[in-house]
Amino acid sequence: MAIESIGSEKNKFLIPFLLVIAGALMFLPFLGKTHLFDWDEINFAECAREMIMAKNYFLVTIDYKPFWEKPPLFIWMQALSMKALGIGEYAARLPNALCGIALLLILFRIGTILKDKLFGLLWVLAYAGSLLPHLYFKSGIIDPWFNLFIFLGFYFFIRYQMLNKGLLPGKSNNLIILSALFIALALMTKGPVAFLVFLLCAFIYWLIEKRRAIISLPKALLYLLVLAIIGGTWFGIEILTGHWDTVKEFVIYQVRLFKTEDSGQGGPFYYHFVVLLIGCFPASIFAIRGMMTKTIGDAKLTETSRWMSILFWVVLILFSIVKTKIIHYSSLCYYPLTYFAAVAIYQLLTGAITWKKWMGWSLGIIGGALGFALAVFPIAGMHIQSISALVKDPFAVANMQAIVNWSYFDSIAGMCLLIGLISALVFIRRKNMRMGIVFLFMSALISTNIAIATLAPKIELYSQNSALEFFESLKGKDVYVSTLGYKSYAQYFYSGMQPWKDIRCTDNNWLLTGDIDKPAYFSAKITSAEDQKKGVPDLKELYRKNGFVFFERLPKPH
Repeated sequence: MAIESIGSEKNKFLIPFLLVIAGALMFLPFLGKTHLFDWDEINFAECAREMIMAKNYFLVTIDYKPFWEKPPLFIWMQALSMKALGIGEYAARLPNALCGIALLLILFRIGTILKDKLFGLLWVLAYAGSLLPHLYFKSGIIDPWFNLFIFLGFYFFIRYQMLNKGLLPGKSNNLIILSALFIALALMTKGPVAFLVFLLCAFIYWLIEKRRAIISLPKALLYLLVLAIIGGTWFGIEILTGHWDTVKEFVIYQVRLFKTEDSGQGGPFYYHFVVLLIGCFPASIFAIRGMMTKTIGDAKLTETSRWMSILFWVVLILFSIVKTKIIHYSSLCYYPLTYFAAVAIYQLLTGAITWKKWMGWSLGIIGGALGFALAVFPIAGMHIQSISALVKDPFAVANMQAIVNWSYFDSIAGMCLLIGLISALVFIRRKNMRMGIVFLFMSALISTNIAIATLAPKIELYSQNSALEFFESLKGKDVYVSTLGYKSYAQYFYSGMQPWKDIRCTDNNWLLTGDIDKPAYFSAKITSAEDQKKGVPDLKELYRKNGFVFFERLPKPH
């Protein structure tokens, strides 16, 4: 194949170089196009900003109070980015963009080791060319780095198993140390769920291997030692510096996520099944085919497929059981899902398996629905007042009052996806599988980037922009800023709140009724604004905009 000549020894750096360029073009533009979104994006960016403001890089805080929900590794990345580029949206999202570029190289390298350069490129295409996997590298949430660390921990442990079975060369101690290192980094990024997932998968693999020892006792001790030294460092520092309560609350929070819905973010058991099927289009359709495909005669892919299947189902079932349902909780599944998609595509291209009609129907129905939705959404925006008459939620109706200039040009993201989908299905029907695959994934990739550039900023005008405008107008002023009746992190980040000198300023009761020493400003939703005003006669309403009501309370003259 042509790809083999491109990736020959003479040009061995050409493909990695092109992947870096492609990754930079895909992930670096438009990072600052929209404000950060509440909660997660602003939450983590605010933690990084407060680290810089307080000059305390070991204690994670929100509102300059200990924040025990997340360890600091990703927040350190954001803080470093903000130190280099300034505090803002671009710097907050840059670490994940760099993660995306690194991932392209990593998938290509691993795919090449497991099979060949074509398989590596197909894995890259399946990941970068699917909707949610691509979108996450344009965000400021923790999960891209968290998932990459877990995946690398799994990969090096798989390599250790392959070494024991004589499938790949390597040094056992190095593979164990690397696996433990990356799981430890994942633990330092988001928490112990990384090690929990690893243990569950290793246990299931042990059962499949008929209880054959999959790691010797000395290697297991080495693994735990590296995990404890790297993964436990921050927790140890917190305890030694007198922040035992932070560690205790962190553990309690992790347990609570499994038992209860957090902040009302619940959903049915099948929630993540639907998210992966639709959100990982088009890779999800090929992944189903890949999971049903036998990799006969290829021991390395057979071993990898066994591990990837275990990882996929453990993560999917685990987070289907967890009460809190958030879209990115199943994002670790993107790795095995795109792996199986690459397996199916590779075998389709080499003629090892045949195209099935259900694949075409599935691609057409899901892709058609997504493309149609993206194309129609701007048209619906042009007639938003007619739509708002059908909505019963007063806050949502008020959101729709935002002035947003939609045009037919904004349908281009949906049209791109539809045209690419139709072209792909035509090529596949004409037995030109290679062109069909390229058109399908490239159209999804391009339409995702167009949607980020054109639709996301306008959607934000409906959702949170009026509140963020208010907070930004207070930046640099010596005032108190808070929200009433709803939870947000935006007031901290976008008002540039400085470290507080009086702990009472974090108490809304004091801000509303106490003897404040400087003006206090508040944001509330229209659904609760009247209740918030009761009993506070000197709370002055400033204005209302798109579902939010903004108040001022001035200090009493002395």
